[in-house]
Amino acid sequence: MANEDNAVGALVDCISELRAHCPWMGALTHESLVEYLLEEAYEVAETIETAGGDAELKSELGDVLLQVVLHARLAEERGAFDLDDVARALMAKMIRRNPHVFRPDGSLQDSFPATVEEIVLKWDAVKKAEKPEHGHVFDGVPAALPALARAQKLLDRAERANLAADTGGAAVEIPATETELGDLLFGIVAGARAGGLDAERALRGALRRFQDSNGSRP
Repeated sequence: MANEDNAVGALVDCISELRAHCPWMGALTHESLVEYLLEEAYEVAETIETAGGDAELKSELGDVLLQVVLHARLAEERGAFDLDDVARALMAKMIRRNPHVFRPDGSLQDSFPATVEEIVLKWDAVKKAEKPEHGHVFDGVPAALPALARAQKLLDRAERANLAADTGGAAVEIPATETELGDLLFGIVAGARAGGLDAERALRGALRRFQDSNGSRP
């Protein structure tokens, strides 16, 4: 392989050869890879949350990287972009969205006085300027997120935009630890299931009502 001294380049070459000579790899599409991308991301999260160790984390991150390289290779084959283009666009985005660290030309600022709060405000302002079509604070939150993760994201957005966070539900006493909270959530799901209710669907409905009440529809 031409990129043996460059690990990422060698990986790109490896995937190119597999696409050309392995029927299974050659049949992959962006659409067929979606389930693997999600699965690998969840496996990284599980490794971190269960303290799986560095060797396991390295392996799981490699699986996520494989998905990125595959998608980039598929795009390259149809003349859209390649992995270098992905990396360049990402670097440009990081420079653009972090003016507290970088000047527009990518050089470092002379000082870095920004607080976390200021960083968040600048980040949000840059994102809004990048995508003016996203007129509402909730725009861009993926509808495909699991309902619980989506609820967390919507509430984060609402807090940063000083929107009302009233979900219309009854106040509940929140446990002091995530372990106790997990047991409570699991108990709610178990109770819902016993009563013939779908907890995921119920929460999605609550999220739609929350968005409607704050002037945004999913």
